[in-house]
Amino acid sequence: MIIKEVFARQIKDSRGKKTIEVSINGQKASSPSGTSAGTYETKSFHNSIQWNIKAINSFKELKNLEIESFADLHIVEDLIKSKFKLKDAKQFGANALFALESAILKALAKSKNKQLWQIINPNARRFPVPLGNAVGGGLHAKLKDAPTFQEFLLIPQGSSFSQNVRIMNSVYKQLKSKLKANSIDQEGAWQCSLNEIDVLKIISKFKQIKIGIDVAASSFYNKGNYCYKNRCLNRAAQIEFINELISTFNIFYFEDPLEENDFSGFSKINKKNLICGDDLTVTHLERLKKAIKNKSINSVIIKPNQNGSLLELKQIFDFCKKSKIKTILSHRAGETLDSALADYAFAFQADFIKCGIATKWRQAKLNRMIEIENS
Repeated sequence: MIIKEVFARQIKDSRGKKTIEVSINGQKASSPSGTSAGTYETKSFHNSIQWNIKAINSFKELKNLEIESFADLHIVEDLIKSKFKLKDAKQFGANALFALESAILKALAKSKNKQLWQIINPNARRFPVPLGNAVGGGLHAKLKDAPTFQEFLLIPQGSSFSQNVRIMNSVYKQLKSKLKANSIDQEGAWQCSLNEIDVLKIISKFKQIKIGIDVAASSFYNKGNYCYKNRCLNRAAQIEFINELISTFNIFYFEDPLEENDFSGFSKINKKNLICGDDLTVTHLERLKKAIKNKSINSVIIKPNQNGSLLELKQIFDFCKKSKIKTILSHRAGETLDSALADYAFAFQADFIKCGIATKWRQAKLNRMIEIENS
């Protein structure tokens, strides 16, 4: 494939915030943006979104470039480093780099009359299990008295991806009345005024799902304490609280139960199921290696726009498989209608895909995965 057309522009994500869309030979790709961003994740843009849009639109060296495989993205990254005098292509900005590389792969797939996932891994066969955010709190919530934990996740136990989506939708709809919820947060999850324990008591009654929680502990960590609505816990008490919840409710998945620098604290969390790093690891290989060395986690969130490079994303997936770490490819709070996350989850053979349940931005990813399943 020869790159003939390159065009970048500003669009709005699901929260009405600015993000970037890139078009290569007419094939468009866009990047989401996070609300609860980890301290160590790659900057979204080099200087600003306007700088990156101008840089891409004046990037003459991309024109007439020949791209024939996923591995050829290294040519693009080398060009970026050379033209903009960067030590690492990710310094170009994670949102901008991801949208550019994703658009290139979409154009390559179109030129070869293939699906996007086939460009990366034509031998992909196994489908991920969806993690659906059903009840929201923390920084995602609009209610002042919402739960402190950021997400209460449904992990369906069906035999196919489409069946799992049906299970999530059914439980999600039933939760509205049981939670007495009248509104949704920015990810489409129900909002309520219940505390963590009461929400878990309700969700635990559903038999077709396992429970997951994104604590997002860094968001309510302050000077050595984890401050909930009605109490503050020190580090030891937080670890004890998390382990009690695992035991009491058989929580299958716990994401970021402690703040983003506490590698040793993570190692003290019960690993009978999945303990996952997000802000702890921020989709960067070196932090992932540190987490594994410290026995902090046995699963990891992978967010393309926390890193930017799809080449490095593949390295992270490969390293996780080698290290027997479960992988969760994830959306962000501020999403776009781009459904490519499903293709990447399937191509990289992620164990799970975290992309919500409700709203058109989340459903676009779920529907795309069902399309792949039925193709």
